[in-house]
Order: sequence, then structure tokens, then C-alpha cells
Amino acid sequence: MSDPNAGRPRQVTLAGWMLMAGSALAVLLVADRLSALHSLESRQAVEQFLSREPGSGLGLDVDGALSLIRTAAMVTAGCATAAGILGYQVLRRSRSARLAVTVLAVPIFLAGMVTGGFVTSVIAASAAILWLQPARAWFDGTTPPERPAAVAAPTPGGASPASPAASVPAAPGAAAYPRDERRPGAVLWACVLTWVATGVTLFGLAGSGVVLAVRTDVMLDEAHRQSPDLAAQGVTDQMLVVATYLLIGGIGLWCLAAAGIALFVLRGAAWARIVLLVSAAAASAACLVGAAVGAVVLLLPLGASVATIALLLRSEVGLWFNRPPLRR
Repeated sequence: MSDPNAGRPRQVTLAGWMLMAGSALAVLLVADRLSALHSLESRQAVEQFLSREPGSGLGLDVDGALSLIRTAAMVTAGCATAAGILGYQVLRRSRSARLAVTVLAVPIFLAGMVTGGFVTSVIAASAAILWLQPARAWFDGTTPPERPAAVAAPTPGGASPASPAASVPAAPGAAAYPRDERRPGAVLWACVLTWVATGVTLFGLAGSGVVLAVRTDVMLDEAHRQSPDLAAQGVTDQMLVVATYLLIGGIGLWCLAAAGIALFVLRGAAWARIVLLVSAAAASAACLVGAAVGAVVLLLPLGASVATIALLLRSEVGLWFNRPPLRR
């Protein structure tokens, strides 16, 4: 059986490991940033930034700026978690993972400025390296272009010497895998976990929507208790209710999409495996942040997401998804 890592350029290995290590470090930096976000030092730093250009032209107060920083930090954590998973797939010669991690590098670089910007810049640079030679040729399964060689002088007999490149056989294409139609059990378990987790989440969202519709005052009282200055910031009760419904609807659509993608994973679609890995990684990051602020119930979907990622990253699963299509 051919090894998908055969002939992997050193720059791809370096970029893949930098993606994984940088993403892990970025998540840790986000956790540290969020833990100290409401400290006195942070508020003073934000006040100082907003008191002079260019911060004074943003039209934000301290609380609004802190909310913006919190949102950017959570976006960074979610995207970095997905990029770390994709970094492993990049080392397995996945072209879809290379494309996905390149797309994620943009919000990681921009939103990651709240963590200092250095680590997220390394992640973005690592994604860019994957599109340079010889990495691009390795992903395409071709031979990287060679520098033009000097033309050798003709031999006394008049015949030109054979070019060294002419005697070298063309490099084979992408690594070949023997087709195995037997689906690994880990694929089925990953799909089952996805369906169970999304089903339970949808049930909880439906219950939350019913409670919100019947006992709206309870939700509003709790929101005002946790953030007494909402009215001073111009946030009305109607805005809170609409935002909560939108949040419930958005998470519900995410669950439905993940459940549908799991069907394609079960059928052996390689792109669906990558998408489900990214979805599970983003869900893990969101659940981790929620559990860190006190929502202990999110530890259950966190465990399901981590288990799904571990199952989809098993070596036999990767070989099954990378098998060539059956020729008829």
C-alpha cells in the first residue's frame, strides 16, 4: 500500500506542524485573554486606546470595545481549533484541507490581533507556504518544475548527449490506494455521535424556544441581572428577544447541516469528512469557551465533538476516504 506521505517536501512538514502548534498556542492565548478581559488593567488599556486616535474615532465605549474583543477572541479560538485539525490533514496530502485552512487563515489573522498578532501571523504564513513550490506540486501529484539546465556541447559523432531528465521516469501522480469497500467502524460511530449530539442539541434548542415564548420575562430578568447596564448601552428588551431567537435558529441550522453532512460521510465523500471535522472542531471550541464561563452542560457535546474528531482522524478512516473511485 502506497504511503500518502511519500515524497512530502520538508516545507509541507514544517507548515503542517506550525499550523498545529500555532493553533494550539492561539487557543491558549485566547483563553488567557478572556480570563483577564474584565480586569482593571484591561479596562484601563481600553480606555487609554479609546481616548486618542485612532480609537477615539471608532464611536465605541469601554463595554462595547470589550464585547468586540471578546467576539474576536472567540472567532480566533474557533478558527484556530479548526486550523489545527486541518493541519494534520494537510500532512496527509489533503487538497481540500489545504484550501480550507487557507480560508480560515484570513479571520485568524484579522481577529487574532486581540492576542497580539504574532502567533496568528505565523498560522497565516504557514497556510501561504502550502501554495508555493514544491508543496504545490506535491499536492497536485506532479513533478515540480526544474531550473533550465545548460545545453551540453555536441559529441564528436554529431549526436547530442542524452539529457539526464530524459532517462528519469515521470513522477507518478497522487499516491494510489487499493480500493477497499469495507467501511471502517469508526466512520459509523462518528456519524452516530454526530446525530446523537445534534439531536439532543436540537431538542434543547426547541425547549429553550418554547420557554422563551412562554416565559419571556424570566429570560429578560436573568439578562438584566447579569448585565445591569444593558439599558444604558441602548439594548432594548425587544432586541434581546430577537437576538436570542436568531441565536437559537442559527445553532439549529448548524445542527441540521452537521447531521446532513454526516450522511455524506457515511457514503464515503472525502469533502464531507473535512467539513465535519471543521464543524466538530468549531463546536469543540465553542463548548470549551462556554464551559469555561460556567455552562457545565456543554461538556457533553464537547466530549462528543472531540470523540468525533478522534474517530475521523484514524489512519484506516483516512485510507478509506482516499481510495480511488471504482472503475466500471
